Amino acid sequence: MTDFHSVQTVDLPGSDLDVTKMPGHWLLARLCKRGLRPGGLGLTRAMLRHLAIGPADEIVEFAPGLGVTARSIMQRRPRCYMAGERDAKAARWTAGQLPSNPEISVVVGQAHHTDLPAASSTVVVGEAMLSMQTAEPKRLLIAAEAFRPLRSGERYGIHELAVVPGDIPSVQQREIDRALSSVIHVVARPLTAAAWKTLLEGVGFRVIGIGYAPMHLLRPLRLIQDEGILEALRLAKNIMVDDAARERVLAMRWVCERYRRNLSGIYLIAKKGLGPRAEAGAPQRSHSWIILSI
Repeated sequence: MTDFHSVQTVDLPGSDLDVTKMPGHWLLARLCKRGLRPGGLGLTRAMLRHLAIGPADEIVEFAPGLGVTARSIMQRRPRCYMAGERDAKAARWTAGQLPSNPEISVVVGQAHHTDLPAASSTVVVGEAMLSMQTAEPKRLLIAAEAFRPLRSGERYGIHELAVVPGDIPSVQQREIDRALSSVIHVVARPLTAAAWKTLLEGVGFRVIGIGYAPMHLLRPLRLIQDEGILEALRLAKNIMVDDAARERVLAMRWVCERYRRNLSGIYLIAKKGLGPRAEAGAPQRSHSWIILSI
């Protein structure tokens, strides 16, 4: 079984950062956790089933992380697939998980600045990305980068973190935001289900489906479900042998458990409406995605 010291040599995102400072999701990846979605692999699979991806589809995935969802998408044999990931190491990792095919590519760049052609895809997918954006970047990413490349009537799927119940007091929601941000070292701004729906519909999408799963990212049963028992044991061992990593993981788990009644994984499926284009008036940008050879 691979020990933590050998895991450190793998060219993973954040591998050159101090354990005490790296984003929480890359810390977990360094410890051998590959599924990094708030609702787990089960909710990702439910989202993909609802998207009904098939051989005619042209897919764009934002922030594929370590390629777990990308591999599931490949099983549905879409016509073409492009993923955009801002972290070059994560992009290379994902590229290495996918078949060598001219219709499959992974690119490096910010999801906010893709300049993908309008009406060039049938499905856009994004997971665990919007929750780490403040309000205006959330809206701009959806309006300018998810809405534009989709053809009319086509599908957008997101898998994010939600706060519950829907009428949670704003003071409590801000407390949760601060607690999450403090332990994952990334801005955390999850929304209620109604707010996610309003955000999508406000830029021209029509929400056609919503699904939920408990936010049990660091619970033993979810770890086994997402990683398999051998990888879950490897993850546990890697946590045990590194004091700094263990301290951070325990802090993340403590926050998740403290607010377990107020956190949920959520997916939403939306279709692009037929109204005015949401990106009208958006500034033109130069192309900023760099295709990686795979």
